[in-house]
Amino acid sequence: MKTMFALAVVASLLAAPVAAQPAYAGYQLGPDDAVQVIVYGQTEFNVTTRVKADGTIVMPLIGVIKAQGETNITLARLITDKLVAGGFLKQPLVNVEIGTYVSRTVNVAGNVGTPGIFALDRPYHALELLLKAGWVRPDGANHVFLRRPGQPEQRLEVEKLVRGAPGDDPLMMPGDTLFVPTAETFFIYGQINGPGMKAILPGMTIRQAIALAGGVTASGKADRVGLVRGNGKEVDVDPSQKVQNGDVIIIKERLF
Repeated sequence: MKTMFALAVVASLLAAPVAAQPAYAGYQLGPDDAVQVIVYGQTEFNVTTRVKADGTIVMPLIGVIKAQGETNITLARLITDKLVAGGFLKQPLVNVEIGTYVSRTVNVAGNVGTPGIFALDRPYHALELLLKAGWVRPDGANHVFLRRPGQPEQRLEVEKLVRGAPGDDPLMMPGDTLFVPTAETFFIYGQINGPGMKAILPGMTIRQAIALAGGVTASGKADRVGLVRGNGKEVDVDPSQKVQNGDVIIIKERLF
């Protein structure tokens, strides 16, 4: 009986419709956004202006109009209604275009190609903003920090943003900051073809680090590896060990 009840519950869950995301209504205007209002055939009503700090704009003859929170479509409808109600025009054809987007923005900072402030002129996910900012630089980490006012900082894995489920790539909100930190690194030298500082890849082992650095030289041996970690002394290690931030790997000469 319990088994049949459980199967019925699972079936009902599978059959339940998935809640649809609300349709995007349009960019909501705010202070310092620039708008152009055009009343076709009535140039005396045309105006290009910015939304004031109190969220209003001023139209010829109509006067002060609350623009904050309106979209270009709803603001055009509001102006149309006021023109008709005021007896200025019977059937005006009004169009509102947004010139500059200022009030609803996201910051992208850190190790990206072109850090800066980006307008949310449409819905953007974190992945889209990283692409818009020139993507993660080679010296950038494989994770991103999302800072949202009033919420704890969230760590986002770059691979999940690209290849994960839709829920792994959050929709950006006004005031958000995406920060790409510097990649964790290690140092490798000795009998290695490409010595120097390298970025640590997810789950990287010392053996993989050796391959990343071009492999050992003719006089080196891949299983003769020294490691200095933190303030510790150099110790011999197995190449299967995981690399940690700040590790110094020394590839030793082979014994003849």
